[in-house]
Amino acid sequence: MSFKRILIANRGEIALRVARTCREMGIETVAVHSTADRDARFVAYADRAVHIGPAPARRSYLSVPAIIEAALQTGAEAIHPGYGFLSEDADFARICADSGITFIGPRPEVMECVGDKARARSLMAEAGLPVLPGSDGAVPSAAEAERIGSEIGYPVIVKAAAGGGGRGIEVARDRAELRDVYRRTTALARRMFGDGDVYIERFVPVARHVEVQLLGDSAGTVVHLGERDCSLQRRNQKLVEEAPSPALPEEVRGRLGEYAVAGARHVGYTGAGTMEFLVGPAGEVTFMEINARIQVEHPVTEMLTGVDLVREQIRVAAGERLPFTQEQIRLTGAAIECRVNAEDPGAGFRPAPGRLTVFRPPGGPGVRVDSGFAQGDTIPPDYDSMIAKLVVWAPTREEAVARADRALAEFAVEGPGVATTIPLLRALLAQPRFVAGEHSTGFVDAFMSEQGHILWSA
Repeated sequence: MSFKRILIANRGEIALRVARTCREMGIETVAVHSTADRDARFVAYADRAVHIGPAPARRSYLSVPAIIEAALQTGAEAIHPGYGFLSEDADFARICADSGITFIGPRPEVMECVGDKARARSLMAEAGLPVLPGSDGAVPSAAEAERIGSEIGYPVIVKAAAGGGGRGIEVARDRAELRDVYRRTTALARRMFGDGDVYIERFVPVARHVEVQLLGDSAGTVVHLGERDCSLQRRNQKLVEEAPSPALPEEVRGRLGEYAVAGARHVGYTGAGTMEFLVGPAGEVTFMEINARIQVEHPVTEMLTGVDLVREQIRVAAGERLPFTQEQIRLTGAAIECRVNAEDPGAGFRPAPGRLTVFRPPGGPGVRVDSGFAQGDTIPPDYDSMIAKLVVWAPTREEAVARADRALAEFAVEGPGVATTIPLLRALLAQPRFVAGEHSTGFVDAFMSEQGHILWSA
């Protein structure tokens, strides 16, 4: 089976990125768009476009009836959800199947079990993956949270079971804090995800955030394509990702790949996905969560392996087998991705959208820029603030860091009211601890605190 037409249920750079691979594969594309995105690049690039609602995402990109109707009207055989929005919504995947449309992602029942992070934790423990001491499933009350906290020791971290994207997470340093943290996290989880369940784990204050890229097919083959280090993050929001992870012993690197494949096989995972881990200072590995979708930072892996992950998603969804074995996957050099956001770090990362009077992405050897914008476009205030992903490759990490800084220096973004994270990204890449590969997940927040009121706006 192969697809003739795919609807892309997303927007911006990921919609354009998926459409480009589809064009290379000879597959027609349908873009769905809100009123705010009617003149967007991804809309113009697609073979067909369907307006599905006004700017608010809940009335457009999260409107399942509008998206399904657009697919049926245009004869789309499959839907690619990208990341965010409906990409990990098991009910949406089921509705696609009931409507005779292939959802390009894992089966709904797999999405459901790994999407509940408390349940995923138990499943991975069954598969032999190491997990942090914590609750066995969701925690029903603040009193039970306090009992678990006393049992496993403080600090603890409270996480929304249905959370994602670094949201719905808060640390409690002691019992006195835990009751308020529990209350806030359950309320936020209910408001943001429609599910107030939370679970508790022991908090690891110094660790690296390392994720492993996975691909699986319906014949049961599962492979990993190496790891990515996502430790440079602010308040659980990633800023810079790189591969391979610096200063990771080969023995630990090997264990991460083995754990990821074992966990994916245990749940019958198909398509592209990511297994996330914490790695402690002594190389101790613990499971965090599974992301049942393509990740924002997937180009890092593509630069190292030469594998088009979106192409493989589409091929697997069409019933094809993976074209390579684990032994055939080769990782070469080093790659770094910097997320360029329309935010003002000097004003508490306040969103800074507006019209792009200047937008000149960098070029040169080993430079890739994924963006949904061009000069003259307007960044709408209605969606995520990321305007581009700058990805570089070089033979060594030292050269990749230098190339990333050079490319960021070339990246010109200007417009009334527009500010970006480019100056901050350059400052972070220049920090000795990052250059040495010695940073951990708390590095950015500590760095920003030390800088006080330095203005990072260009």
